Amino acid sequence: MFPAALSRLMNRLRSRSYEGAATGRRATGWGKTANQHGAAQKARAPLSYRARYLVANNPHAAAGKAAHVSSLVGTGIVPAVTGTLAARWTAWTDEADADGLMDFYGLTALMVGGMVVDGEALALLIATPAGLRIRVLDPDQLDASLTRPLPQGGRIVNGVEFDRFGSRVAYWIVKERPEIGLGLNLQPVRVPAEDVVHLFRPDFPGQVRGVSWFAPAILRLAEHDEWHGAQLVRQKVGALLTGFIVTPDGSMPFGGEVSQGALIAGMEPGTLLPLLPGQDVRTTTPPAIAQEANDFARITLHEIAAALGLPYEVLTGDLSSVNYSSIRAGLVEWRRRVEMIQHNVIVFQALRPIWRRWAMIESLQGRLAARPQELLPVRWITPKQQWVDPAKDVQAEIEAINAGLMSRREAVAARGMDLGALDAEIAADKAREASLGLTFTAPAKAKPAAAPAPIEETVA
Repeated sequence: MFPAALSRLMNRLRSRSYEGAATGRRATGWGKTANQHGAAQKARAPLSYRARYLVANNPHAAAGKAAHVSSLVGTGIVPAVTGTLAARWTAWTDEADADGLMDFYGLTALMVGGMVVDGEALALLIATPAGLRIRVLDPDQLDASLTRPLPQGGRIVNGVEFDRFGSRVAYWIVKERPEIGLGLNLQPVRVPAEDVVHLFRPDFPGQVRGVSWFAPAILRLAEHDEWHGAQLVRQKVGALLTGFIVTPDGSMPFGGEVSQGALIAGMEPGTLLPLLPGQDVRTTTPPAIAQEANDFARITLHEIAAALGLPYEVLTGDLSSVNYSSIRAGLVEWRRRVEMIQHNVIVFQALRPIWRRWAMIESLQGRLAARPQELLPVRWITPKQQWVDPAKDVQAEIEAINAGLMSRREAVAARGMDLGALDAEIAADKAREASLGLTFTAPAKAKPAAAPAPIEETVA
């Protein structure tokens, strides 16, 4: 009786457990992360440095970074504003970079690229008499070694200062880049949080600093490099030997340069030489890359693409196994992820604070007539994703506008244009055409073929 009851109890306990949490022979060697904060703090710098190396040297890592930046930023995420405000914003975008190397949308791409590779991007908002200027910093300039408690309940964690309520209030930043031997002052300076843009993707609650997006892919990328190098060496070694000449008496039947009894030259393309009886020429067969090796490489690249959050076709450019339906379905799911990061991370952490600071400075310095609070909030329009089937997608967009599901302003802004400027350009074109007596008409749509007349059945 007792053994049967114990057996039933054990069976119930087993049915309530999670196999992934089991401890036994099968679980030997499994990794675990008990403290996400501690793991992220320790791994942030090594992951960043290794990701930088891979992006600089591995073609797939470089393609992965470029794919993320182009999809998330493209030609720029623009504010949905019109008139004088839009004109002033457009003029300012060319002046935004404190170093004068790129426009505002280039700075956005630079920060997003840093977030992908290093896990985070850092920028200073600098108020000057000429307006707001932005300087992108190296993430290493945020002093990660600075961690200590502060009076009245505050604390500094990895160079980020929090008040007693847990809100970010300042960043401890080394103003000069930490190059060795320049004799610069590398002491961190306290910079208020409202003067800093700290862009990173939060992966868990309470995260202080970002972790490289390459973290799940670094090992696979390194192993793929090793595999590629091994295959290349295998091919080189196989190509070192070209042939063996076998003669009964050890003589050399072909003319040419001989080194230590071996012929190293003399057999030229198109040469036909007779061999005496008993003489033989044997060639080696260089090793070929077997199909299973190619399959292994493809599977590894699929894993790398999944780790980076990219479609395999986008990462590799290999479209040999896709059709219209499959590539469209894959891109739709990927674009959902892109839009989520655009609005939840890039717009919220970077573009909104930059817009608030820009609007305040422009208003206070008299370049905009409106008060700062009248310029907030603003809606941001992301770049329109490229079409898979332009005819169908344009028609769907037209139908959405006609049905009131989308405005012309949204459709035009998604193309990186201002609606007012577009309408003015169209009006100017029509006025010029009328003054010159030009008439352009859209091609007439083909009329649908008339349905055939029904055939009357004759009942015998």
